[in-house]
Amino acid sequence: MLVLVAPGQGAQTPGFLAPWLELPGAADRLAGWSAAANLDLAHYGTKADADEIRDTKVAQPLLVAAGLLSAGELTGGASPLTPDAVAGHSVGEITAAVLAGVLSAEDAMTFVAARGRAMADAAAVTETGMSAVLGGDPDTVLAHLAGLGLTPANINGAGQIVAAGTMPQLAALAADKPEKARVIALKVAGAFHTEHMAPAVATLEALAPSLAVTDPALPYVSNADGRFVASGADIVRRLVAQVSNPVRWDLCMETFKERGVTAMIEVSPGGTLVGLAKRALPGVRTLALKTPDDLEAARALVAEYGTPAEAVDAAE
Repeated sequence: MLVLVAPGQGAQTPGFLAPWLELPGAADRLAGWSAAANLDLAHYGTKADADEIRDTKVAQPLLVAAGLLSAGELTGGASPLTPDAVAGHSVGEITAAVLAGVLSAEDAMTFVAARGRAMADAAAVTETGMSAVLGGDPDTVLAHLAGLGLTPANINGAGQIVAAGTMPQLAALAADKPEKARVIALKVAGAFHTEHMAPAVATLEALAPSLAVTDPALPYVSNADGRFVASGADIVRRLVAQVSNPVRWDLCMETFKERGVTAMIEVSPGGTLVGLAKRALPGVRTLALKTPDDLEAARALVAEYGTPAEAVDAAE
């Protein structure tokens, strides 16, 4: 069983999109998505520096575009193959929704661009941030964060929890770490997946009715609770609510384990989720799709563990 996963914000690096744009048709596809997002994605993915692509308004559409480009190269062609399930971390869930057939790529780019702008605006209201807490007993860490008024915004499994809140709260965490844990401040613009993002939720709620939504053609695992979701409308509702609610990637990985996932491919810019899987899902074959040079190995993995597209069509 093969699962295709998409990373969240922070996975991007300067110039990471350049090799993908050398592939036939990629530049044209990106130009269409740039128009939907009202953003020059080719510029930001090839020429912009680290500070420019760290901007929430830029990073989120860029990540979805990269995921769609790389996934399209992997699963398309004369004899297309498909994964057995899809999932995404934070903004990566929008990529997963397109891969599952819930949203068109154009609607997804419109949605993610609005998401990035709204979250940036919400982050500007109060000075907030996020810090990774690595190691320690999970229950002890969660209790410690609660005592400081911090939100466990990302519970990623494999000994990683990301705390979010105001800068004074994060300073208190840095000065008073949970037992046997390390704390690393993250270079993000705000406390994502917390109550501080409530204004962004309202923006996306207003946008959602304009999207063309269908039920997923592939099993879709939600990072709200690690459950499979069969309703396209429910998936979109979760995408909206996710902005101010914690990401439970740990529960997604538990679902992968329970369902017998044997292989995982992370679309571009891959690496983060594969790293978590290597620690939490021993024995599962993993591959990070970083550049087109990884496509041959990824296609071999899909061919070995994935499902032929015609089999999916027959099942429908």
